[in-house]
Amino acid sequence: MPAYIISDVTARDAEAFEAYRTRAAASIAHYGGRYLVRGGPIEQLEGNWSPRALVIVEFPDIEQAKAWYRSPEYATALDIRDRALTRNLLLVDGVSPEA
Repeated sequence: MPAYIISDVTARDAEAFEAYRTRAAASIAHYGGRYLVRGGPIEQLEGNWSPRALVIVEFPDIEQAKAWYRSPEYATALDIRDRALTRNLLLVDGVSPEA
């Protein structure tokens, strides 16, 4: 069953942000993840949540998503995260194809 990383991102430093994105993307691919959403326009339909940029990554399952987040490959991106951006990050389980 797929799992999803959902990130509400605000860039701090453009140069560091590009370095973070490059490192994160390589580590995501290494763990079988793929981007479903990577920025783009947001239309608020209900509620008070006003994200600036959303990123949604799909992993084959929750174990792969957790392995990615704790991986040495992603750690290289985390080294510059605080300079590059602020964010809220969620991990959610998807639904099975039969659902």
